[in-house]
Amino acid sequence: MKFFRFESLYQREGWLAPAYIGITPTGTVAYMNTKPPTGVAENMIEKIAGHALAGFVNAHSHAFQYAMAGLAEHHPAEAQADTFWSWREKMYEIALKISPEALEAIATQLYAEMLRHGYTHVAEFHYLHHDTDGNPYKQVGEMSHHLLKAADKAGIRITLLPVWYAQGGFGQEPTEKQRRFINQSLEDYLQLWHHVHKLASRFAQADVGFCVHSLRAVNQEQLQQLAILHEQEYPHLPFHIHIAEQEKEVEDCLKHYGKRPVEFLASAVKLSPAYQLVHATHLSPTEVAIIAKSGAQVVICPSTEGNLGDGFFALQDFEQKGGHWTIGTDSHVSLNPFEELRWLDYGQRLRTHLRKIFTHGKEADSAKLAYEQAIFSGRRAVGRTDLRNFFEVGKPFDALIIRDDVPLLAQTAPTYRLATILYSGDASWNLGTWVQGHWQTLEQQHKHKVSILAQFREATTELRKG
Repeated sequence: MKFFRFESLYQREGWLAPAYIGITPTGTVAYMNTKPPTGVAENMIEKIAGHALAGFVNAHSHAFQYAMAGLAEHHPAEAQADTFWSWREKMYEIALKISPEALEAIATQLYAEMLRHGYTHVAEFHYLHHDTDGNPYKQVGEMSHHLLKAADKAGIRITLLPVWYAQGGFGQEPTEKQRRFINQSLEDYLQLWHHVHKLASRFAQADVGFCVHSLRAVNQEQLQQLAILHEQEYPHLPFHIHIAEQEKEVEDCLKHYGKRPVEFLASAVKLSPAYQLVHATHLSPTEVAIIAKSGAQVVICPSTEGNLGDGFFALQDFEQKGGHWTIGTDSHVSLNPFEELRWLDYGQRLRTHLRKIFTHGKEADSAKLAYEQAIFSGRRAVGRTDLRNFFEVGKPFDALIIRDDVPLLAQTAPTYRLATILYSGDASWNLGTWVQGHWQTLEQQHKHKVSILAQFREATTELRKG
C-alpha cells in the first residue's frame, strides 16, 4: 500500500486537512484520516501539493460529435434561420464519414481531455452502430468495441449506452442520413445490446446501460417492451433517454400522442430512479412534478444546450420539489465541469434576476449543493449507487486534484474554498486526475498524450477541412 498526504480532501462533512490517504495496489482507499498512519515513516508518505475533490461523472456524451466542435458556427446572412434542426444536418454529415478506427481515435482524445478537466467517468450515449451504408458490421458491436478500447486507453471509466433508434420521427420512417443508427426491431436491438454487454465485461472499468434515443425514435410498443425487460431483468442498470429538448419535439409529441413528452413517458413506463432524462428543457409544471416524484433524474448539458439554442431547464421548480440532476457535455463544445455548473447557475440567474439558485432550506453554500448534485446524481446516472460520501474506505480513489498554489486559493478560508474553485476555476487549476488510485493526467499532460494526439490528428484531418 502507498500513502499520500494531500493539503485537504473534500467530504460531505467538509474539508479534511491535511488528508492522509492509503491506497492499495488495486486502487482502492484503505486509510483516510487527518493524522498520519502509525508505523509508517514520514519519508514513505508522498506529499501532494493539492486539494482532492471526487472526480466528476460526465453523464451525457456523443463522442463522435467532438470531431465537429466549432464546425457549425458559420451563419451566412442569406441562410435560413439556424436551429437545432439545421445543426443536426451538419452532424449527420459527420456521422456518415467516421470509420470504427477514426471513432476510436476521436473518442480517445476526447476522453483524455475529459480526464484533464476533471471527469473520471463518462456515460457514452452511442448510436453510431452500422457501417456507412447502414449495414450491421460482422461484429454487430464493432463501433461500441472501439469506444470501449478508447476509454481503456485513456484510462477513464465508461458506462456504454447502446442506443435504440428505430424510426425517423413520430410515426415516420428513418431518413437516409440516419441509416447508421437504426435497429428497427427489439430483437435487433437486443442482439446489439447483449453483444456490447459481453464486450464490456472484458474491460475492468466498463459497464453498460439501456438507452432509447428519444420518444420520436421508437414507437410506444417498442418503448414499453424495452422498459418491461429493463424492469424485470436489469433494474439495477441506468436507462437513458433524450426528452423535451426542443419545442418542436413537444409539439410533435402532442400531435402524435395527445400528451407532452414527460406526461406520455410517465403513462407508458414506470419511471424510477434508474431513468435518466436528458435535457428535459421544455417542461410544464406538471411534468416537473412528475419527474421529481418518480425519483428519475435529469441530465442537463448547459454548454451544448446554450450552443444549440435549446432553452433553460426549470431548475428552481425542480430543486424545490426535491428533484435530482447532474451534468453532461453532450456535443463537447466545452469540457469543463465547473463551466457547466456555472452556465447552469448563471442561466437561471439571468432568467429570474436572482442570485439564490443553488441554495435551498438551510444550505447557504451554492457550490456545495451544485457539487453534491453533480457528483451523487452523476454516479446514479451510471449505475453507481454504492457510495454515500465523496471518498470511502474500500472504494476506488477517483479524484480531481486542485493545485494549492493557485493565487485565489492561497489565502482563502476553507469555508469558501469549494465556491472559489467552482465559480472561478478552470483547467489550469488542475494538478491532475486519478482513476482507480493512479494518475491519468498530471500537470495538464495525459500519460499517453503523444500517441493519442497523433492518432486523433490522422483521424480528423479530412473531417475538419469543412
